[in-house]
Amino acid sequence: MGLRRGSEALHFARGRGFALFGRTLRRGRGQRVRCKMAAASVAGQAMNVFPFRDARAAPDPVLEAGPVAHGPQPVPLVLDNGSFQARAGWACPGPDPGPEPRLQFRSVCARGRGGARGGAGPQVGNALGSLEPLRWMLRSPFDRNVPVNLELQELLLDYSFQHLGVSSQGCVDHPIVLTEAVCNPLYSRQMMSELLFECYGIPKVAYGIDSLFSFYHNTPKNLISSGLIISSGYQCTHILPILEGRLDAKNCKRINLGGSQAAGYLQRLLQLKYPGHLAAITLSRMEEILHEHSYIAEDYVEELQKWRCPDYYENNVHKMQLPFSSKLLGSTLTSEEKQERRQQQLRRLQELNARRREEKLQLDQERLDRLLYVQELLEDGQMDQFHKALIELNMDSPEELQSYIQKLSAAVEQAKQKMLQAEVSLEVDVVDSKPETPDLEQLEPSLEEVESINDFEPLFSDEMPEAEKPVTTVQPVFNLAAYHQLFVGTERIRAPEIIFQPSLIGEEQAGIAETLQYILDRYPKDVQELLVQNVFLTGGNMMYPGMKGRIEKELLEMRPFQSSFQVQLASNPVLDAWYGARGWALDHLDDEDVWITRKDYEEKGGGYLKEHCASNVYVPIRLPKQASRSEAQASSKGGAGEQA
Repeated sequence: MGLRRGSEALHFARGRGFALFGRTLRRGRGQRVRCKMAAASVAGQAMNVFPFRDARAAPDPVLEAGPVAHGPQPVPLVLDNGSFQARAGWACPGPDPGPEPRLQFRSVCARGRGGARGGAGPQVGNALGSLEPLRWMLRSPFDRNVPVNLELQELLLDYSFQHLGVSSQGCVDHPIVLTEAVCNPLYSRQMMSELLFECYGIPKVAYGIDSLFSFYHNTPKNLISSGLIISSGYQCTHILPILEGRLDAKNCKRINLGGSQAAGYLQRLLQLKYPGHLAAITLSRMEEILHEHSYIAEDYVEELQKWRCPDYYENNVHKMQLPFSSKLLGSTLTSEEKQERRQQQLRRLQELNARRREEKLQLDQERLDRLLYVQELLEDGQMDQFHKALIELNMDSPEELQSYIQKLSAAVEQAKQKMLQAEVSLEVDVVDSKPETPDLEQLEPSLEEVESINDFEPLFSDEMPEAEKPVTTVQPVFNLAAYHQLFVGTERIRAPEIIFQPSLIGEEQAGIAETLQYILDRYPKDVQELLVQNVFLTGGNMMYPGMKGRIEKELLEMRPFQSSFQVQLASNPVLDAWYGARGWALDHLDDEDVWITRKDYEEKGGGYLKEHCASNVYVPIRLPKQASRSEAQASSKGGAGEQA
């Protein structure tokens, strides 16, 4: 019986021990799993978090023209007059004409207001620094991509000439190559020619289309090629057919959508998604998201289906971190910081009150001196001056004057006493209420209680389980950084998609694919085959990742089975227009058939244009010829004779 009980006790103890070992093992595994999950969650939160750069433009230095600009013949100035950014530089002849334009700045102006800064003049381009504080003051000379404001365009040209080291006071003795919009209205060209010839006195000018200059730069020299140019910029998207090196202006098409509309659409999407951060979701930050975090989906519907998967969303969402300050919440301040802040606020209030008392005392003292001066007139017997002074003070009698003097004197003395009392520094002691500590002697166990506990300890040492450590309860902490994050998911593809689907923003226009199909249908089959062999993409709004693949997919759907096509992206879609204009200027520097001289301007008007491989087509305005007075009289007499 005793042996059986002993064996049962031994089995019970072993089972108890295995149970304790298993529980400890499970607890350890659970803790490790929880640690791994916590680490994974922290890593997941840190993944794909991108802070806004909020780049601030640095003011452009005033450069010197240098000896290259003063050679045996004047060096041309190349101006890429874009609606988003203007670029200016020299077309220097030689093997190394320079890496890039010397000057690049935003095509916006803001007129400064007078006051503390002494009436600052208009600010242009990079001199503005950050655009968001001045967003409501910004003005542009462009309507879409056409310059229409002569005054603001003059500010942009002055800024360009000044920072390139060209004196524009007398005249600019350099030929100018200037970009213009596709099918530019005659009024806009007339305004620009009038400004250049009349205001700056340039010797000659040549106009060209920016996308054609880019096409010219990416095409081998002396090669007359045909193709389709898809150019998308800040305000518009153009599709231009090129036949044997010349623009077919009759079949050019424009879509009134570009980077500006995409930035506005993205801003509306994120403001609806995060109404608590309306002011922080600015257009400049939306442009940064478009330039660095957006892409074009090859198949828009299929890409949206991918975003429905939680894993795909977690791996591809970009968390844009807005700037924030941890000092905004009072709970993050220590007691010493709170006390110091209270003392600073108290000192500010004391200084403000003291300043107000001084100002009021000074006014009262001046008025009291004035009243005492009038009273001295009465005492000296100068009655006429005394009565005039009473009328100016709006008083009726000397008694009223004396009453005012007494009241004002009492007020001045009282103010002086208050100022003397305020000069005494008062220290404010902030007493933090602390909970009362209980009497520790009452909580200590007696010696008899300790001994009784030790007597029972060997009885439970083998059978009682190991006491589990108390789990520290973590209070939920408000994550301020996570609150100021913008989760940019499907917005990465929705904003740039508007140039393919303008209906996303309610525009009743055709997208790039439909417009491309419409232009190709206007040509015979052989010309279509020729055009699609050279589809050229240029412009800042064509730099999205996946743009070339999307255009190829659209062409594959619209072209016949087993037909071929080729899509080429510009080597630098932003700067190739300026590079092409510089190369064109160097190649045609001595060709008088492409430059508009001052004589041409005076004889044929400001809207006159000399055509070349990168220019618009010149369509002069043909006004109906007015009949002379003698012919009109003869026709009227002939009509009267027929009636008779």
